[in-house]
Amino acid sequence: MNEPIKDRTDPRGIWSSASLGDLMKKLLSKLTRSVEQSVQYSTPKFVAIGALGAIGFPLYYWIWAYLFPQTYENLSLRLFGSALYLLLTFESYWPAKLRRYLPVYWYGALLFGMPFFFNFMLFKNNGSQVWLMSTLVALFLMTLVLDWLNLIIMYCVGLALAWFANWATGGNPEIPFYFATHLPIFVFAILAGAIFTLTREIVAQEKLGTMLAAASNIAHELRTPLLGIKSGVTGLQRYLPVLLHAYQLAKENNLKVETIRSAHFDSMTTVLSRIHAEVESSNTTIDILLMNATLTKSSQVARVWCSMAQCVESALDRYPFSSEEERKRITWEASSDFEFLGSDTLMIHIYFNFIKNSLHAIARARKGEIEIRLVPGARYNEVHFRDTGSGISALVLPRIFTRFYSWSDSSEGEAGTGVGLAFCKSVIDNFGGSVLCRSILGEFTEFVIMLPSKKIP
Repeated sequence: MNEPIKDRTDPRGIWSSASLGDLMKKLLSKLTRSVEQSVQYSTPKFVAIGALGAIGFPLYYWIWAYLFPQTYENLSLRLFGSALYLLLTFESYWPAKLRRYLPVYWYGALLFGMPFFFNFMLFKNNGSQVWLMSTLVALFLMTLVLDWLNLIIMYCVGLALAWFANWATGGNPEIPFYFATHLPIFVFAILAGAIFTLTREIVAQEKLGTMLAAASNIAHELRTPLLGIKSGVTGLQRYLPVLLHAYQLAKENNLKVETIRSAHFDSMTTVLSRIHAEVESSNTTIDILLMNATLTKSSQVARVWCSMAQCVESALDRYPFSSEEERKRITWEASSDFEFLGSDTLMIHIYFNFIKNSLHAIARARKGEIEIRLVPGARYNEVHFRDTGSGISALVLPRIFTRFYSWSDSSEGEAGTGVGLAFCKSVIDNFGGSVLCRSILGEFTEFVIMLPSKKIP
């Protein structure tokens, strides 16, 4: 018997609770990512933005209350806003426990300082020209630091809160409706700002895609000759010992052969292994650069349960150390282990980045060791990666996970590309964990990775 055909007009397939739940999760995930990106890209400007807000709130109270008096002013509200942005100025000195709430604080500061405050003052001042222009300027500033989705949501939420605050403080609730003639201007400004920010995001993604394509092409062009060198070395490793042995026999039997200096003869016995090691080192370096460049694609990698100890072992075995002395600087005790839901390939490349940065810090400081520890926990498992090299300054520390932000504490002025640690954070976030960094300049740097423990059903 044929099954009855399902009514395709049944909205439950589209608007079921599960579909709505998935839609809300995707929307929340999009908002969270955009807020985090806003924090990352705005972090270098926090001091300037915080100082502007901390000074601007009380300064314009004096301007609008005494120099050019307006109908309504509120010193308490301005002092609150000034304190809010003053804390943002000193965010680089926040303790590590508070820094995890920086995205929420940043979002709240923007919500209060831009759409809420300016619309509230607009309502209280009966839509004066001064506050109409000020509100439009605030809207313009929002387009500089927010993506299109957060711009629309934040402005609508701020406007609603401003209307409620105006009503709650005894204002005429009908005043906002008197500004209907200005509504088309504000709608146009919001839509234009959203289109502008969306276009900016598209251009940024196109630039990133171009960079990835160029990196892939360069990697291919580099790998081809490296593959030829590796193949040639493999063949020589098979036959060169035979030739060297034949040369020794010829010399011992006084046959006429061109003399090879002993230093050159000794180097020939190890040169192939050195070439092979350099080829492997170059291939690993290419892998690191490509993996760092594709940090936006980490979410496409399938996640499985992996052993963290095995990832550490693989990273130490595969990393292209320049000498045995570098390898001996790393202390690793495999006495503990835990599993994490993620990708061992990505985790190994995280260790590559950490090792590379730590070895550079040790070289700059001309001292230091590296220690790797695994700390299993009930709710979260931790990885502690610590080096006692040059350390990181307190001004730089809050920005080290910002994409394309690079720095140098060395006199030579050498700096990286600013994608390595951003890649690490992107991967750890994708695994459902978090990573933080503690450091004291001249003493140590420690990265702590926290990943959810494996749940036993």
